Amino acid sequence: MSVLVMGLSHRSAPVEALEDVALGSDAAAKILDEVHTASHICEAVVVATCNRLELYADVATFHGAVEEAGAMLSSHTGVPLELLTPYLYVHYDERAVSHLFHVVSGLDSMVVGETQILGQVREAFRLAQTSGATGRVLSELFQSALRVGKRAHAETDIDTAGRSLVTVGMATLAPAIAPDGWAIGQVDGRSWRDLVSGSRALVVGAGSMSALAASTLADAGVEVVVANRTPEHAERLASSVNGRAVPMSRVPAELDQVDVLISCTGATGVVIPYDLVEEAVTRRDGRPLGILDLALPHDVDASVVELPGVVLADLSTLAEAQDADGGVVADHVEDVRAIVVDEVSAYATARRSERVAPTVVALRTMADDVVEAELSRMEGRLPDLDERTRAEVSATVRRVVDKLLHSPTVRVKELAAQPDGASYETALRELFALDHRAIEAVAKPDRKRGDQE
Repeated sequence: MSVLVMGLSHRSAPVEALEDVALGSDAAAKILDEVHTASHICEAVVVATCNRLELYADVATFHGAVEEAGAMLSSHTGVPLELLTPYLYVHYDERAVSHLFHVVSGLDSMVVGETQILGQVREAFRLAQTSGATGRVLSELFQSALRVGKRAHAETDIDTAGRSLVTVGMATLAPAIAPDGWAIGQVDGRSWRDLVSGSRALVVGAGSMSALAASTLADAGVEVVVANRTPEHAERLASSVNGRAVPMSRVPAELDQVDVLISCTGATGVVIPYDLVEEAVTRRDGRPLGILDLALPHDVDASVVELPGVVLADLSTLAEAQDADGGVVADHVEDVRAIVVDEVSAYATARRSERVAPTVVALRTMADDVVEAELSRMEGRLPDLDERTRAEVSATVRRVVDKLLHSPTVRVKELAAQPDGASYETALRELFALDHRAIEAVAKPDRKRGDQE
């Protein structure tokens, strides 16, 4: 394997740093376009979410690829590499595969076990395919990863262990904003759904996270209002939850009426400024307003928390809430980790077996060439042989060669699948004096960008 991942996430960087490197799909596509002219990166997939930015690559050389990947991330985020470096992590070969499998399984998420990351990785892979930045190596890797993610959620209870960001956020806000006057510390064991049932929420944005928020709230009995810059998108989301859509110009008026605001637009600047919320507070007659900001960079001016009656939860506070609940998920996490360990081992074994294939093909090609050469010499020495005898001799020689090569080639594939299997491939090359150029000629098509076998 020659897979490398470089990136930063909520585990390695503060929210402020993640805000600085937040990328949209257009920026991710530009990174993928740059891969076509890279010297050390052969294939790439960019995973950009609200709390991670990662570049996965099939690489020709490790150090050269690290330099290129770092330069790409710095260039397209606009953050100098020296400022990014303290937060970057790099994984290679099996550690890179293990990291990806942990990510798609929800083990590396801010909210452990959440399923949204699986769709985000699928979309990142689709974008890379569309851009022509993937080939055989990453196609096989990401197809395997998506299968592992599905298996983790199908075979364990990790879904129940890890709550979505929306659920965690609403559980944080509910005691303060419940319309029937329940106060923090006086909820009598009621769930956040019980507390907010019958309330009204304004969802700003119509992307996947906004859709998740809208459906979660609607299931809890909350009336949902959707605002988005594209009216058609707002209408579509609102109709899916029996809510109503409004233009962005209606946001100030809606803030007078709703109990909670959830914003996740993907914009690069503040969408809900301090002045907007301040004016709404003066018209709310003391009614509390809960704000759940799920965007990176922040959609809502963080200073609104200073306003009377405003309760704000963002990605930073949600991370703290998840950490406090971490002990509950331990058993489910271990179940998923066991699956990931098995899958990484199986993937690595399969890749090691594939690695020896070009050598085996080169050996058999060499043997075929020897057979052809000897049969040609035989025909020159025995020109009077009839066709039947010539065919029988040819078949016999080929059977002998096939039988002699069968055991060593089968066995070397088995041995190559072991962790130290590279030495057996090397031994096969040396024993038969195989030309490295012949082996590389066989292997080269597998590394061709755009090969989707």
